[in-house]
Amino acid sequence: MMGILLATILSFPLFFLFSALALIRKKKTPGMILNWIIIFLAGFVLCGLFNYLALPALTVPNLLVENFIVCLVLVPLLYYKIGMPFSYKKPHRSASGFLIILVILALPVSFFIGLAALDNSYQSIAKQESGEAEPFDEEDTPVTVSPESARNKVQKAMSVVPNTQFYDLGKLQVQKIDNEIMYVAPVEFTGLWKYLRGKETEGFFTIPAADINAEPEFVQSKMQYTNSSYFNHNVQRTIYNEHPNYVQSGEAQIEVDDEGKPWYIQTLYKPIKLTNKPDMDQLKVAVVDPVSGDLQIYDPKEAPAFIDSPVSSEMAGKQNNYFGKYVHGWLNALFGKKDVKIPNESGTENIVTPIFDNKGEMYYFTDMASPKENIDSALGYTLINARTAELTYYNGKNNNGIMDSKGAKQIVNKEFPEKNWEGSMPILYNVDGNPTWIVNVLDPNGLFKQYAYIKANDSDFVVFGETAQETLAAYRMQLAQETSNPEASEDVELETISGEVNRSLVTSTSSGQSVQFILNDDTTIYTVNASKAPLAIFLQQGDRVEMEVKIRDNGIGTVEQIAIASLEKN
Repeated sequence: MMGILLATILSFPLFFLFSALALIRKKKTPGMILNWIIIFLAGFVLCGLFNYLALPALTVPNLLVENFIVCLVLVPLLYYKIGMPFSYKKPHRSASGFLIILVILALPVSFFIGLAALDNSYQSIAKQESGEAEPFDEEDTPVTVSPESARNKVQKAMSVVPNTQFYDLGKLQVQKIDNEIMYVAPVEFTGLWKYLRGKETEGFFTIPAADINAEPEFVQSKMQYTNSSYFNHNVQRTIYNEHPNYVQSGEAQIEVDDEGKPWYIQTLYKPIKLTNKPDMDQLKVAVVDPVSGDLQIYDPKEAPAFIDSPVSSEMAGKQNNYFGKYVHGWLNALFGKKDVKIPNESGTENIVTPIFDNKGEMYYFTDMASPKENIDSALGYTLINARTAELTYYNGKNNNGIMDSKGAKQIVNKEFPEKNWEGSMPILYNVDGNPTWIVNVLDPNGLFKQYAYIKANDSDFVVFGETAQETLAAYRMQLAQETSNPEASEDVELETISGEVNRSLVTSTSSGQSVQFILNDDTTIYTVNASKAPLAIFLQQGDRVEMEVKIRDNGIGTVEQIAIASLEKN
């Protein structure tokens, strides 16, 4: 309770000043002193109750507002009760008027100081820029199930929770458990009465985030300190009582340690002096034991290893906004808008999408667009490390006019207007050297229906499929048929292959013709562009070929050079 008590005490200095001015000039009587005590105690209790419920951080703007409100309510009441009406004609009343003017002026001054501090917030971001826009590799980074689909499944499984009528599903959080990417969500109380009856929640759900067919599992683990608990068992209040000078970023989330024990995790930041604006270099993470309420504070980099996201998605969203808007200051963000970038709101959590790289580290992905309307090309994208808060901006200069995530979702939305299916969780991947948007397709109830693979620089190049593997294979097949596409990734080495053709097929595309064929005793599907080998369109069963090929692990071979024995003899 120390944090709430301190916040309440610091809300009354101005009241004490106004009271002193009145009591010094007025002949004091026992009734006057009693009125002052009654008014002060009533105001102190009400202000304390407000602080207990609202948990305002101890920052200069917050304290100014609370002092102003306390004075606005209590001082006129005090002057009325002691028989001292407001009048600025007498000298001793001029001090009160001057103090009122100072208080009123302090609020707009604080506002403008906050505007000036936006530049400092931008500078406090640990950031770097890269000219190489390197989308994720679909083989290194798994395509995760959209949180809407996962939440829908977990909601349907709520009946397994004991006393399920007391609870609802809490915040869904992605993390790694035993090297598997999982969604984790606690069950939370639905209201005060249910909290008074239940006292503690029953546990949490887990569901794999990379398997669309997976089912949720309920883990029983009693928790007394939660987001939905009341009074001193509330997680936010537990943290506030110990650290009222920190601002809490977003809602606390649970993460599970190696022994299967859940912990509530909350990102904190210290604001820049005299403002509420975040200092991105002063981040902390609070770790709360949901059983005992024990609290530990860490620097994000030094947080326990089981915590994948010491930096919350809310904090990452805030970083993206500051990074994009205030690159040349707040005035430029309002008027000139030079180099201003706006984060697209296609993310699954507070405009960002959490994703893991091939090293198992968690990042927040967001693509950036121009502030100019009706432009759907991506300027680039950011990755924010969920442990270090370091932001890397890939400026996309090497990607010629790729669409942004909003455009990718619109392509999906227009594909199924009669079913009202919509795109969700678009993520930019690198498929055989082609920037590709991979989008979950969901029905109106949030149930997964399909994957969509969209070539980011060609809105007409779209492949739909039931599974990620099936859709990827079909997408690669279509890529191989397009003569305008770059070759397979450079990490695939050339092989020399020879054999007899078993079947062949000539396909016409918007950019030319391609030939697909298989060899005897070989299941690999080979593709050669007719622009490289014009004679290939005449391939027939029994033709003997010798070729240099890049074969990927999905059984598709891209032919670089081909010699057709029967045709060369002629």
